[in-house]
Formats: sequence, structure tokens, C-alpha cells
Amino acid sequence: MPDTADVPAIRRAHDILRTLAAQPGPVKAAELMRACNLPRSSLYLLLDSLERRRWIERREGGYIVGIELMALGAAYLRHDSLQTAFHRVAAEFVARCNEVVQLAALDGFEVVYLAREDARRPVRLVSDLGLRLPAHACALGKAMLAGLDPAELDARLPAKLARVTERTLATPEALRRELEEVRRDGLAQDREEVTAGLVCFAAYVGVTPLGKRLAVSTSIPSDRLDNAHRQAAIAGIRQVARELAKLTAALP
Repeated sequence: MPDTADVPAIRRAHDILRTLAAQPGPVKAAELMRACNLPRSSLYLLLDSLERRRWIERREGGYIVGIELMALGAAYLRHDSLQTAFHRVAAEFVARCNEVVQLAALDGFEVVYLAREDARRPVRLVSDLGLRLPAHACALGKAMLAGLDPAELDARLPAKLARVTERTLATPEALRRELEEVRRDGLAQDREEVTAGLVCFAAYVGVTPLGKRLAVSTSIPSDRLDNAHRQAAIAGIRQVARELAKLTAALP
């Protein structure tokens, strides 16, 4: 059923911004016109308005998300002290395991990355702040989906699950079976389901007073994941989740 309160201009601007945010580089106007299904005249009016407000910027013959939109988005993270609490406990994990730690929230059926504490060595990551990933594909998403009651999970679950790699769970039935394991073990895993050669472990943190459903994870290249390192990383990420849960309970 269509939303009768929807404002077309805002919906179209939102579609443009989401399209730009999903791409690693500038997007040309012709590509935006196709992706957003907009007439040429409407598109250019919106692009001009967004550019004047610095929500978007021209770059290399196309458009990117602008600095003003970045500043506005950063205000979301200032509404609580979540990042400060996260970095405090994540730094201890990095000191012990020398692996990255990531914090994310659940938005619908997507994971949104909110913060990251980097290791002291390079790792192949896709977790830029603000990035969205389908929840069924990553350990963070599975950790948060497992905390939903069955009715809420069904309401969020799409009929078809998109594959990110050939290892991504492809059916709702497969996802439900894995979520049962997550509930039993208190740990979610991504076995090269987002990035080939990268394994992730995640643990559920909880829901903040502002209603954010949170989880933390670590991502480790499979070629350096021996059994001892695996066990240390799993124990460590569970500890991060427990400590962050205590701190977030006191957030505004």
C-alpha cells in the first residue's frame, strides 16, 4: 500500500542520495536518471538544489555525497556516547588480538556500520562507516537478527535473499537454521559470505535506550586463522559485547 503522506520531492532526493552513497566513486547524471527512474528535467532540478546545499558535490564529471550531508549524518552519532564507549572496550581487544573490531546497528534488514577500531596491521575490509550490508550476509546482521522475536523477524525478512558471494545464505530457511545456531551459541559467523578470504565473528550487544539494536564483530583473513587465534578472537569479541552492553545500558 502506498504511503499517502509521502512527499515525492523528498523521496526522489532520498533515492539520489542512496544511489550516490552506494557507489565508490562519482556517479554521472545519466546513471542517476536510470537508477532513480527520473525525468531529465526533474533530475537536474534536484541535483542543482542538492548541490547548492552541499548535500552533493560534482566530481570528475559526476556527483558524490557532499560535505554538508556528512556533517548532518555525524550528528546522529553525537546523540549519545556510544562511540566513546565502543572505542574504550574495543581498544583492549585490539591490544590482545591485533584484529579489527566493528560496531553496527540494525536498520530494517540492513546492517549499518557505526564505528571501527583498527588493528595494527592491514586487513581487507568493507566496513567503512555508514556502509550498509544485507543483514543475512554478515555476522553482525545474524547476531542482531537472532535477537528478534519470530514475528518481527518475519516482518523484516525479504522473500528473496541476495547473494554477495557464492557462500552467502540464499534462502530464508537456511537463514532461520543458522539463527537457531546463533541463539544457541551466542556467536554469529560469516564464512566468506561478504568477502572471499575473510571470516567474521560477531556477538550481540543489545538495544540501547534510544532503540538501537547493536552488535560487534571482528574480521580476520582465513589464511591466518589457526585454531588458537580463532578461540582467542571468539572469546575476545564476546567479552567486548558484554562490556559494551554494560556501558550502553547507562547511555541517554
